[in-house]
This record gives sequence, structure tokens and C-alpha cells, in this order.
Amino acid sequence: MSRMVWGVHAVTEVIRGSRQVSALLVAEGAEREPGLRELIEAARRRGLQPLLRRRSELDRLVGGATHQGVVALCGEYVYATLGEILQRAAGASPLVLVLDGVTDPQNLGALLRCACVLGAHGVVLPQDRAAPVTAAAVRASAGASEQIAVARVPNLVRALGELREAGLWLLGAVAALDAAPLWEVDLAGPTALVLGSEGRGLRPLVRKTCDRLVTVPMAPGLRGASLNVAAAGAVLLYEALRQRKPSPHSSR
Repeated sequence: MSRMVWGVHAVTEVIRGSRQVSALLVAEGAEREPGLRELIEAARRRGLQPLLRRRSELDRLVGGATHQGVVALCGEYVYATLGEILQRAAGASPLVLVLDGVTDPQNLGALLRCACVLGAHGVVLPQDRAAPVTAAAVRASAGASEQIAVARVPNLVRALGELREAGLWLLGAVAALDAAPLWEVDLAGPTALVLGSEGRGLRPLVRKTCDRLVTVPMAPGLRGASLNVAAAGAVLLYEALRQRKPSPHSSR
């Protein structure tokens, strides 16, 4: 089953990556714009000749979304396995982002982008009641979905068990006063950060499966305020990166 990817950054990453691209559609006149000119040159280096189309045709293809003058027709998104994600961490301390039912493709895309740039080795999604990697998620990720390994599993609790057996510590992110502040928790070791859905958070069984619960403390005096799942994921992943990054004063 084919899919469409649009937007300069997303399509550029598709062209640079290993994803199959069957056609590259470019709006007439847009091929002379600097950003698209570089993209087209990269496509031609891979033997892909862009096809010029009326902008109105691209508008219809993407349902009125902002495509920036370029649409790629691609093969089906190729998901990784848990084993492949762990292989990416060979020689390093694994960091895996696990999403329990994130349904908004914009949030999913933002989390994929954060996972990619902040050093996660992969992302795990459940097959049911969760957003898959769609064109909207690819666009929201600015193409990071083409670089980060994403596994889609039939049973998230079982997948968490496999990660634990591989030596990862399962940390569930919650908005709870009795959870440990994230900077008091060791994120430098093998870690799976588990985030819940936009509304209900972690499901009870997923929450119970986690080894420890962590939270992002809010500023004092706030009532009813919290971060959305994409913002919380960014903070957690950044703290993991901060703890893993060697100190500039450490001995070499």
C-alpha cells in the first residue's frame, strides 16, 4: 500500500533515506525555489526524475494541507522490530521511547522528532488505539520518522516485558505528586521512557508494569496545568540526554 509524504523537510529525508519513492511531484514554478532546487538535485542523484504538476493538483492530493510545492509517492512505511531497535544501541546504553496510545499524529510526529534529535534508539507504538506513522506524522516530524526506528507491537505490556528482559529499566511518566522528579532518577542506564495517551495517560496495566514512575514537576502555585504528551516527552528525553552527555570537565 502506497503513501504520500509532503513538505520540503519531510520529502528531503525520504529522498535521503532508504524509503522507496515511486514518484516525486513538484508544483510548476516551484522547482526554481532554493529549497526545492536542492531537493530535486538530491532526487536526481538517486535516479528519480521530478514530475511537474499544477499546484491545484497537489492541493487535491493532500486534501488542502500545506505541501510547500512537493509531494512524494512512497511505499508503505517499514516498521522495525524491538530487536532491531536494541541493535541500534549496540555498544551504548539503550534509550527507548514507548508510547501508550498516542492518537494525535501531530503529537506522534513531534515525539518522533524529539526521539531522533535527543538520542533515543527507537520508538515503540501499540498496533491498536494509537496513531500509526502516517503522512501527517511524517510531516509533523519534519522527516525524522525516516531516521528513527519505530516498532509497532500487538501487545505493549508484552513488549515492555521484552525490554525489561533485555536489561532496560521501565520508567512511566505520570502527572502525580508521589512520582519521582525526573532529575532525581538515573536516566543514564538502559532506559525505556513510557508515556501515556493525551487524555487518560498510562493505562493501569501499563502503569503497573513500569518499574518506577517519574514526573515533570510544574512551577509552584499552578493548578490544573500540565504539559501535553509531546512537550513532556521532549523534557524527559532532554534530561536523559543531559545525564548521558559527558561533562566538559570530565577526564579524557
